[in-house]
Amino acid sequence: MSAETANTAGPADGTAWADSPGDRRREQRGWYFYDFACSVYSTSVLTVFLGPYLTSVAKAAADAEGYVHPLGVPVRAGSLFAYAVSASLVVAVILMPVVGAAADRSGRKKPLLAAAAYTGATATAAMFFLDGHRYLLGVLLLIVANASISVSMVLYNAYLPQIAGPDERDAVSSRGWAFGYTSGALVLVLDLVLYTGHDSFGLSEPDAVRICLATAGLWWGAFTVIPLRRLRDRTTGARGGEAVGSGWRQLRATLRDMRRHPLTLSFLLAYLVYNDGVQTVISQASVYGSEELGLDQTTLITAVLLVQVLAVAGALGMGRTARVYGAKHTILGSLVVWTLILVAGYFLPAGSPVYFYALAAAIGLVLGGSQALSRSLFSHLVPRGKEAEYFSAYEMSDRGLSWLGPLVFGLAYQLTGSYRDAIISLVVFFVVGSVLLARVPVRQAVAAAGNLVPERI
Repeated sequence: MSAETANTAGPADGTAWADSPGDRRREQRGWYFYDFACSVYSTSVLTVFLGPYLTSVAKAAADAEGYVHPLGVPVRAGSLFAYAVSASLVVAVILMPVVGAAADRSGRKKPLLAAAAYTGATATAAMFFLDGHRYLLGVLLLIVANASISVSMVLYNAYLPQIAGPDERDAVSSRGWAFGYTSGALVLVLDLVLYTGHDSFGLSEPDAVRICLATAGLWWGAFTVIPLRRLRDRTTGARGGEAVGSGWRQLRATLRDMRRHPLTLSFLLAYLVYNDGVQTVISQASVYGSEELGLDQTTLITAVLLVQVLAVAGALGMGRTARVYGAKHTILGSLVVWTLILVAGYFLPAGSPVYFYALAAAIGLVLGGSQALSRSLFSHLVPRGKEAEYFSAYEMSDRGLSWLGPLVFGLAYQLTGSYRDAIISLVVFFVVGSVLLARVPVRQAVAAAGNLVPERI
């Protein structure tokens, strides 16, 4: 037996493994670095560069009416990126239960994590070849990369119960989150230097963008080596051949079990709706800024940097607010802010970077906190002993079901030709999500799940 599959015994609850503190710390440090590796894709590629660039490539290939025709279907060039993001998440939601079941049954998460990570990193690096009229290549690479990162995050998160005990799990999770924001900000600074100084480097502006896209893939692949060297698989003895069927059976079983806890299911539905709005705002903000507001790439990069920095402060500030007013009321307050952000964005004058920075600051202040508090609130609503399967469903909501928002955004632009109409259409996700969350009696939900009701929640 290899060293990587040794030491398979764990506690009776199966949530933390009986390794020495030194072994756990080594794995934890390796685990942090996957967030450090892949977060660059989320910030540099998905949030900043790819949306505006793919849109420009599609517009160059469009007909006189501004339409491209993938597979013979007329699509507004400006809607293509949103549709591609939506399609990638549909692919992810199909794959995640299958891959998750394969990992659970075989205990070999590391090969699957490597496959997902390097598939995504390769697709991202190949974006260097996205030029001319190759919008279909861009769509394909986006679908592959975005689905790959979603699948890899399921595997990455599944390591947490194995490398950290219950008392240290929050701290370990937070450090991984911080590593991701750090790498995202660091690479964005480097991208900003390359993009703004592209002439001095002998590069055209499109060349600089393609290099920024490709280097995100190289960064992702290079730093993935660290977690793959330090994380260890624990064999379970189960057969992996039934993963396809068992993945969907487990998901259906979890959802059936949730029917016994309807208040928990009600919160998950509310989260699914408003988180879809959050993810869509983040992925489409750069397209809105460049296409509707006429802002240059430098402004967009620095705005996302501002979001990265303020997200940490916002999460800490909202955490303190939740200790006074409770997580539910704090989240509801953040959803009001999200709604106001969209309304303000609708009326934002074109060519005004200062106002765009103000909106970016507001997004940063509510982004980290709304997501962090949602996860912590959900943890109180999970019946004891069912943490893994319930958080698997939560991860599906977080990563795999956020396809409706980009689809609504793309359809709104497709029908109206206006990005302002597209951005304001997302208000429905925050309004409906707020109504659904407000109707959840969280104290009753915590008690119904068999957990101790905190003084503030």
